[in-house]
Amino acid sequence: MSSSDSEGEDWIPYKDREEWADVKPVPQDDGPFPVVAIAYSDKFRDVYDYFRAILKMDERSERALQLTKDAISLNAANYTVWHYRREILKSLNKDLEHELRFISNVIKDQPKNYQVWYHRGVIISWTGDPSQEFEFTAEILRKDAKNYHAWQHRQAVVNGFKMWEHELPFVTSLLEEDLRNNSAWNHRYYTILNTTGFTDDVVEKELKYCSEMIQKAPNNESAWNYLKGILDASGGIAKWQEIVSLVFQMLDNQIDSPYLLSFVIDYYEEILDGKVDEESLKKALELCQKLAEDVDCIRKNYWSYRSRTLQAKFRKD
Repeated sequence: MSSSDSEGEDWIPYKDREEWADVKPVPQDDGPFPVVAIAYSDKFRDVYDYFRAILKMDERSERALQLTKDAISLNAANYTVWHYRREILKSLNKDLEHELRFISNVIKDQPKNYQVWYHRGVIISWTGDPSQEFEFTAEILRKDAKNYHAWQHRQAVVNGFKMWEHELPFVTSLLEEDLRNNSAWNHRYYTILNTTGFTDDVVEKELKYCSEMIQKAPNNESAWNYLKGILDASGGIAKWQEIVSLVFQMLDNQIDSPYLLSFVIDYYEEILDGKVDEESLKKALELCQKLAEDVDCIRKNYWSYRSRTLQAKFRKD
């Protein structure tokens, strides 16, 4: 919620509550000549004036905890409120399961707010129990499969608690729904890197999977990036002739995906690093020209640069 939300019929200002009569509110000090004065609502001013007061007093009580909840409802991105709430939770030895339910509701309302996810991560570290996080993050990602904060939280949990068994099936299910989900491809790489590593057996399986995805959507940059990543981690393109055969078959079939052509250029460059091969250089330069003038004109300058770099590095004098 924001400071512009309606007041609510049942709202009683803190300044009118008997149980807060002992507290002197601390108004916000914007200086004598604020450049752009923010039009805070009366409710917002009331809540944050009392919040500043208890913060100054370092009061850690049930009423202070409730006040932080009201402050969060008005501005859930306020780091100081969340930090102070955590201090109160610790001091009162509060039930953290209740806090998780609270933060779950806030996140569902504001799923792209960094502070709410950070708070959840701290609470999970205190409980030492990540069991709810897999379904919770999955629920958030079902609504927005590319929510950076949800992915960051999930990765922190699986890495911190070494609970990787859920991850490969999870990202596979997401990619079945949307094979262009770059976040899922990244998490797939992250999962394998932190579990089996890119052994030959694993790479063979991933090449098969990735090849199927690429053939479904040759212009899906995410799958090509993943493919290049796993090959770089496992000896390079030329080591895996089955994928080399596939990309040249696609090339022969006149599939003008810029990512396919870029991949073939990378392959030729890898070959050229091992020996002088005028024919490979010629083909790589032809592909650079095709990309610059026909397939990927918007990046013409890049492909011209790539062509000059290849010539400077590999052309005989």
